[in-house]
Amino acid sequence: MHGPPLEVADLVRSAGRDFIERNRSWLNRLHLKVLTAIERCRTAALGGHLDQCVRCGYRAISFNSCRNRHCPKCQANARDRWLEARQRELLPTRYVHVVFTLPHELAPLALQNKRVMYDLLFRISAETLLEIARDPKHLGSEIGFFSVLHSWNQKLEHHPHIHCVVPAGGLAPDHTHWIPSQRKFFLPGDVLAEVFRGKFREALEEAFANGKLGFYGSMKTFARPKAFAQLLRLTFRKKWVVYLKRPFGGPEHALRYLGCYTHRVAISNHRLVSFADDQVTFRWRDSKHGNKRRLMSLHVNEFLRRFLLHMLPPGFVRIRHFGFLSTRNRSKLLPICVRLLEAASGQPVKERTSHAEETHPSWLCPRCKRPMLLLERFTALQLRLRAPPDLLPSAP
Repeated sequence: MHGPPLEVADLVRSAGRDFIERNRSWLNRLHLKVLTAIERCRTAALGGHLDQCVRCGYRAISFNSCRNRHCPKCQANARDRWLEARQRELLPTRYVHVVFTLPHELAPLALQNKRVMYDLLFRISAETLLEIARDPKHLGSEIGFFSVLHSWNQKLEHHPHIHCVVPAGGLAPDHTHWIPSQRKFFLPGDVLAEVFRGKFREALEEAFANGKLGFYGSMKTFARPKAFAQLLRLTFRKKWVVYLKRPFGGPEHALRYLGCYTHRVAISNHRLVSFADDQVTFRWRDSKHGNKRRLMSLHVNEFLRRFLLHMLPPGFVRIRHFGFLSTRNRSKLLPICVRLLEAASGQPVKERTSHAEETHPSWLCPRCKRPMLLLERFTALQLRLRAPPDLLPSAP
């Protein structure tokens, strides 16, 4: 299987040095670390390994991945491992997709205070879902869900939002039965949006009062209490929107659905079209016109600037679990959910395989599709000093 003809790594190798020289005023060591990792990913600079097919003896040398979470080439394996683990936690019921988005007026503040604002986005969206679902006027149950942070839109602009994938129902307060949501309805979007807006305003005012927010450049004027209060009035006077998709599919569908969101980076290599005369052309979906596919061209320096907007703070966790799927509650409440859903459906839930049984090889033989096994590892120095290994299978 051949990779895409153009990659972000190609752009970094071609224009990265010039980009760094032009933008030293704001680039920091973390930006440089990401650019360096992408540039060196799957090249001899990171070393490599020799693998052999367990069936036909085919051998191949592969260069190592950088494993940086912002690298477009390194997310597929991480996503597969994560989905493998989540497969044992998916419930035999329909699922719902909920999206909480920050208004564009707060995007500059979020860009300058990523850790604080993104943490608030996670916490407030989760509190809103848990509170409204617990209300007897709506669902009246304890729910659990995954939340995934995205900070971009299709044009690579800064657009922070949270994707939540939620089982369409929850545990009764006394944990004696499962309460399903309506077939075409989960929770009221208007109520979620209003509660989310109110909670976020309170949390933002508290963060400002405690000196947790920084204001730089064009945002400096909002460091004054009156100016900040005016920003809040303008932002929170508007109606906020929370998107809810109708309940869909079952656990297998949810697993595929999750795979589209969990380990994305700002742009995949497959969306890149061309790079000529310092212009990068890529595909994007126009959601305002029926998701029509369009092309956009940016100067390579602007493309790399937008790409780096979406770097996460060191150690920041961008996939989190809440409710009965949280780390604290999962081991106790998840088996109860499975048992109650099994009793309600009258059909036993398929036994979940062990982690060892679910594990797949890192890659398959291109000739016979059997697993490839590691024979030898090479450092970058070894790759420079030694001749390539013999790739022919040894005689029996």
